[in-house]
Amino acid sequence: MAYYRQVGNVPPKRHTQHRRSDGGLYYEELMGEEGFSSDSSLLYHRHIPSAISDAQPWELPDQELTPNHPLKPRHLRLHELFADNEWKAADVVTGRRMVLGNDDVRLSYVVAGETSPLYRNAVGDECVYIESGSGTVETVFGALPVRQGDYVILPRATTHRWLPDADAPLRAYVIEANSHIIPARRYLSRFGQLLEHAPFCERDLHGPTEPLLAEGSDVEVRVKHRGPGGITGTRYVYPAHPFDVATR
Repeated sequence: MAYYRQVGNVPPKRHTQHRRSDGGLYYEELMGEEGFSSDSSLLYHRHIPSAISDAQPWELPDQELTPNHPLKPRHLRLHELFADNEWKAADVVTGRRMVLGNDDVRLSYVVAGETSPLYRNAVGDECVYIESGSGTVETVFGALPVRQGDYVILPRATTHRWLPDADAPLRAYVIEANSHIIPARRYLSRFGQLLEHAPFCERDLHGPTEPLLAEGSDVEVRVKHRGPGGITGTRYVYPAHPFDVATR
């Protein structure tokens, strides 16, 4: 069973002309999990999505891990990582602090009160658990309100930013995978439907309900990606705002 979502007007066939009300063409972008051979989304932009006007290195926080050897139990007091008012100047992207990791996954904790920069993880999917607080995640797929208890899945290479609500800090656990995050196969039928014994079902899933349009020029996006020495970062500058997806 294919899980399909549509927002706005789309052409009746894929990879065909899709015109705006003024007669101009939308620019089609295919975001695929494994190129053209797996799940994908088609987005229709008002501007060329691949246009880049500048690229500079982005120095990430230290990504090194210290082996827990000999193996010892650990008690992680994560609430003590941030001072009382430190969260007011922190954001979910640059303020996260890595506490555990291995070759497959990295776990970070963050307490944030500021809007994050535009960001995408080109290494793998991210799963963000909202421990407390609320806010909005703005993405190329649209805006998604989040609250305590939500698990937010951000597919690899999804440009987004976090906007915490002003009344309280947003506390979140960030799980960064090296590939894709999918339901366990034991919870899926052979057609892809969640089975009765699965811990969640399709009714628990919700996504953006309308396109997110934003104007802007020379817009910076921070990208985490693999490099010669491991995980590194780049700052891209786009001539138009990435949030210019009219339909998808």
